[in-house]
Amino acid sequence: MFVPAGAVCKPRRRSIHGGMIRHSRRAFLARLAAAVPALLAASRSRAMPGSRADTPGPGVRLFLAGDVMTGRGIDQVLPHHVDPELHEPWVGSALEYVALAEAANGPIPLPVDFDYIWGDGLARLEQAAPHARVVNLETAVTTSDAWLPKGINYRMHPGNVPVLTAAGIHCAVLANNHVLDWGETGLLETLDVLHRAGIATAGAGADEEAAAAPAVLPLDGGGRVLVFACGTGSSGVPRDWTATPGRPGVAFLPDLAPATADALARRVVRRRRPGDVVVVSIHWGGNWGYAIPAAQRAFARRLVEAGAADIVHGHSSHHVKGIEVHRGRLILYGCGDLINDYEDIRGHPPYRDDLSLMYFPRLDPATGALLDLCMAPMRLKRFRLHDAAAGEVRWLLDVLNREGKRLGTRARRGDDGLLHLEWGLTTSGTQPGAAPPGRETARSQIRWRFSSGALCHHWLQAAGWHGARCDAGGIQLAGS
Repeated sequence: MFVPAGAVCKPRRRSIHGGMIRHSRRAFLARLAAAVPALLAASRSRAMPGSRADTPGPGVRLFLAGDVMTGRGIDQVLPHHVDPELHEPWVGSALEYVALAEAANGPIPLPVDFDYIWGDGLARLEQAAPHARVVNLETAVTTSDAWLPKGINYRMHPGNVPVLTAAGIHCAVLANNHVLDWGETGLLETLDVLHRAGIATAGAGADEEAAAAPAVLPLDGGGRVLVFACGTGSSGVPRDWTATPGRPGVAFLPDLAPATADALARRVVRRRRPGDVVVVSIHWGGNWGYAIPAAQRAFARRLVEAGAADIVHGHSSHHVKGIEVHRGRLILYGCGDLINDYEDIRGHPPYRDDLSLMYFPRLDPATGALLDLCMAPMRLKRFRLHDAAAGEVRWLLDVLNREGKRLGTRARRGDDGLLHLEWGLTTSGTQPGAAPPGRETARSQIRWRFSSGALCHHWLQAAGWHGARCDAGGIQLAGS
């Protein structure tokens, strides 16, 4: 028997012949009711997800970020740097981006150490202790001078690759619109430099097969995180960057049609094995705007429904976008930029691209279902991540709740300053079956916990219902 989100559990009468233990509906509810006071107290006092006190529970914790652009101005402040000459319509030197940042927020101590840009983000990484760390690397890593006439070209000196290892990055997604800014030579050097540094890549390769292959990140105990990556034309990836059997390039999605989703899903399912956690990372959409195209939602949901994505990791937008949880699987439509050199570049004030989130989802490795998602609010200043100030956190929270309302999610701020996702909401922003405001009962509290999915395991354990498990926002009873 499956109890959907928002429904009170009504177990059938059963006998377990080994011990002749009989569970009735009345006994189960009595147990659960007895556990309510202790659980409510524990839920108020327990450490928030992402703290070390919370990580020993079951699950695989990941770190995900949107665009990490360590080229151009940031490359110039690191210990090694390429020629600062640019081929942009309005700016001729990468040093101008350094000057803009310093004019806005004060001097940058040149050259900076490799861990400088991560700033307070390093403490957040240590606190969350993720099993795998995945970012969209929005730059080539090359000394190639074979620039393509595309307006903006990013590159970082290969000697600066420790800027990635300083944060323990395990996987760099490369299916984006800048990895080939310096031609095929630049791409091949990027791949070589990253691999020699021990960083796996996804979404680009020396040929079609390599570009389509996932990054395989082993976990303790034999599990794996598989990262598949691809890019779309809507994000600025040129179609002629598509990898072929005889040419380097990216894994390119020609469109977001159902047939394209099905083809990608088949590719994932062929590589997936029991116990794997699968991330499908997609560079899609424009840089600005909160609207989520219907085609993106349909594509992401189709991957989830095909068993091909436990997380859809979307990026390209320079700002955070709304979040959805579909059938217990996380969909990040736009993670926003985490690191860039855009300080004091004006023109899009409603989006606050200087504010960002570090995403720390925790998944059930047996099912791929989302257990919780915590997010660290950050501000980029002087090319360095800082914990966001109180007003900046409220701004991010307002965005997540405004945009998440239509997607059935909302966020709250924990005592530790992290933002925590709640899901299973109606489009009006309420929990299914919830009591009216001001009249919340123990019964509605139970519904809320079950529909959110985050504390389902705690409720079941405290109630003594050891034959049940949480799955996709509901409860699955053993043997039913």
